[in-house]
Amino acid sequence: MLGWGCSALPATAAPVAFTGGTVMTGAGTTIENATVVVDNGRIIAVGSGVAVPAGTQTIDATGKIITPGLVVGMSDLGIDEVGGVREANDTRANKSPFSAALDVVPALNGRETGIAVARAGGVTRAVVAPEASRDIFAGQGALIRLSDGPDILTRGKAFQLVELGENGAEAAGGSRTASFAAFRNALDEAREYAAHRGRETGNHENLYPRADTAALVPVVEGQQPLVVHVERASDILAVLALRTDFPKLRLILFGAREGWTIADRIAAAHVPVITSAIDDLPDAFETLASTKSNVGRLVAAGVLVGLGTSGGESTNQPRNVTQFAGNLVAQGRLPGGVGLTRDQALSLITRNPAEIFGMTDTGTIAPGKRADLVVWDGDPLELQSAPVAVLIDGVAQPITSRQTELRDRYLHLQHDALPLAYRP
Repeated sequence: MLGWGCSALPATAAPVAFTGGTVMTGAGTTIENATVVVDNGRIIAVGSGVAVPAGTQTIDATGKIITPGLVVGMSDLGIDEVGGVREANDTRANKSPFSAALDVVPALNGRETGIAVARAGGVTRAVVAPEASRDIFAGQGALIRLSDGPDILTRGKAFQLVELGENGAEAAGGSRTASFAAFRNALDEAREYAAHRGRETGNHENLYPRADTAALVPVVEGQQPLVVHVERASDILAVLALRTDFPKLRLILFGAREGWTIADRIAAAHVPVITSAIDDLPDAFETLASTKSNVGRLVAAGVLVGLGTSGGESTNQPRNVTQFAGNLVAQGRLPGGVGLTRDQALSLITRNPAEIFGMTDTGTIAPGKRADLVVWDGDPLELQSAPVAVLIDGVAQPITSRQTELRDRYLHLQHDALPLAYRP
């Protein structure tokens, strides 16, 4: 048996077994005194009483909790180093002539400091989304892994993002009627473009540039998911109704703070939701029915829900998704509140967002899945707990960041060792 610590973990995808820990699988079950066997970047076996193959490095995880790596359902990781600095923020393209054709992949930066911070908090995979600016279409997002190094892309052009509701209304000309007219027109143009495979038809003059229209073809043909940011219940229903004319749309709702009021309709449509766990203030006319029981009621109705973050708010730190999931457990203990079990809450930040965005080989601890694992020193849904090890594809990752390095550098320095600016 090796002593516990990151230094004992493999620097490559070598065989390793964690023994004696508590495993929360992310699939709704918890296994006590469990063994997890990893080899060649995949989970080989998990369970109580699992035999460890000969020659496998063994790590004693007694007293620790092992979960799947956290999957953040919406973020700006890799494209937003400093939100308030234009040169370091690639989330929006305010002056671009393009919208739907925009693709975050060329802007991804694996060395962005926020990635190390999120990884140290247990995040191993994330959905990266652009933000809409002058048009209702924000562009195409990506899926990334938070492994150490420059190569973080898992899948590009993973979805298209459209902004409706109040923000979409403003971008389209000042009303929801304008935004839905622009939206339907864009989809119609893409469908016509696909039917003629780009040949000019002469029927009408397209309002969108050819590149934007071409980028929407996979959406109307059902090959690329369409993430729709809406909050108000009536807006959600209007989005669901789009399938009448565009039956191949693979819809994902983002936001949906009033979703609980029509949870049965969303469930019946089999449309998943990415949302926040803690937004409960009526901070806009489209969010008057906000409640912290939104997620609990959606899940109870059978909606597949994942948690994400949104830029410009207090919820935009991906590492905080464990806190938000924990709040959903606590919500069920309040008078009139509807919350989740611990296993359900963990699924919202592991299995569910992975499933929603087609990352079917991660998000749970099961044989054959990618060995994205986090070992915690306590309950992962409690604020005082922290990862002691993070693996991505079976490889141990650093759990330090610029913040921890600065802390360690200056925490115990004597005055005579401080830089000149700090000397008395």
